Amino acid sequence: MNNLFWVDQTAKEVAERFGGRTKKLRTEMGLGASGIPHVGSLGDGVRSYVVSIALKGLGEKSEFIAFSDDRDGLRKIPAGMPDSLEKDVGKPVSMIDDPFGCHKSYAYHISSLLIRAFRMVDVKFRLKRANEEYAKGTLDKEITEILSKWQQAGEIIKRVTGQDKYLTQLPFLPICKNCGRIYTTRAYKFVDGKILYKCDLEFVGKNSSTGKEIVIKGCGIESEAGIRDGKLVWKVEFAARWRALKINYEAYGKDILDSVRCNDAICKEILNYEPPLHSFYEMFTERNGKKISKSAGNIFTPERWLRYASPASLRLLFLKRLGTSRVVDPDAIPAYMDEVDELARVYSGKVKVGNEKELEHMKRLHEYVNFLKPKEPTAMVQYGMLTTLFRIAKNKKIIVDMLKRTGHMPKEVGKNDETEIKKRIKYAENWVRDTIPEEKIEYALSESQKRSLVQLAAELKSKTFTEEELSSRLFEIAKENNLQPREFFEAAYVVLLNNRLGPRLAQFIIALGQKKVAKMLDRLTAGS
Repeated sequence: MNNLFWVDQTAKEVAERFGGRTKKLRTEMGLGASGIPHVGSLGDGVRSYVVSIALKGLGEKSEFIAFSDDRDGLRKIPAGMPDSLEKDVGKPVSMIDDPFGCHKSYAYHISSLLIRAFRMVDVKFRLKRANEEYAKGTLDKEITEILSKWQQAGEIIKRVTGQDKYLTQLPFLPICKNCGRIYTTRAYKFVDGKILYKCDLEFVGKNSSTGKEIVIKGCGIESEAGIRDGKLVWKVEFAARWRALKINYEAYGKDILDSVRCNDAICKEILNYEPPLHSFYEMFTERNGKKISKSAGNIFTPERWLRYASPASLRLLFLKRLGTSRVVDPDAIPAYMDEVDELARVYSGKVKVGNEKELEHMKRLHEYVNFLKPKEPTAMVQYGMLTTLFRIAKNKKIIVDMLKRTGHMPKEVGKNDETEIKKRIKYAENWVRDTIPEEKIEYALSESQKRSLVQLAAELKSKTFTEEELSSRLFEIAKENNLQPREFFEAAYVVLLNNRLGPRLAQFIIALGQKKVAKMLDRLTAGS
């Protein structure tokens, strides 16, 4: 391609930089294990996975590694988690019991949520857990080198971030032998493979549900730990991981920009390893501009998105533009669903794009949104139309019938198309039910309106109409009751749909069934 899509450009650069140095090129993401995963967490994985796919397309062997940071300590109790976790604040999340009792640990419970989301969007990955990798010595060599040159590491950290903390203490957090906490320990010496530390620090945690601050103080002991009895701090840990696992690519957001810069320097200057190629991406935000946070409770989870929309639409969110901050909430979803359809139509040639560069970009985006398994457009029904119809009709049978009658859906569809349409209808139904508040319209029927609806109910019970016949008769009923057509139709919509507007009334009645509508009118007008 003359104008390489960002994934292709990245894969090309990774292959040029690392190809031939290693048998298999590896992309990676850090998988947080302390807070509920949000859509941004999944985005890290999707971006790294598509680069891995692109590398294979270049003839390279490649794999995507999801690395669970489950030796990190619990700093905040995420909103919705039980208060019982307050006693565990400061402990490594892999060493905290699952408060719900369904997993091996709190860390396993949290990581299982993101692992499930990976599978829902068809991301293939190899999982590694920090607690297991530290315990079996995967990082031993890197830890030893960094701690042997800890003062140099401290100088690098100060140079990059301005932080001078690690000029006087080791960039390592021992797990206290006495209290089991990790953020209260201060490592001050590395000798003969042992780390000397004091558990004399204090930090303030938080219960995000209640806003309560939780002050954690060290237990005061002075002891020693082995290099497998704690963890490196983030400003050097990534570098150790990259070299130990031979990582060649990892994307990052600006929330860890300083950590990435530090680790790149640690890689080069202490570990003598070429750091992985990176892609920088902007963070997702709420509609008020606030950054989505795992611990603060203002999260939009992958599972929630996938309740309302397809995996392809979620993959599109992550892949279309890296350098643009975007709002993530239910209101954003219809546009992504419709854009997935537009990309498919462009790819198949059903929609023409005059600009060659834009056409090339849209086609490649479609391919990556489908993980290089592009799909032909199905019998698509615009998502925005479906949500509008559900707000009005709230009945699947009626909606399908109206779509067929208006030509927006073929009267006869193949099995695959039928399955896809049913999925879309369910997505739209969930979206409307969860996001549009149900409000009873304050509307008093006039005597003429009530009389016209009673007359309509009686005629629906006594005669079978065609849609054309019924359409004509509705206007006649309005006239016979001295009503303007608008007044009559508005009354019918309010009684039947709790809405002043609605679909074509004759079409609606035929789709739902004359007898059923007659019973609804009898019941609802009786109480008006």
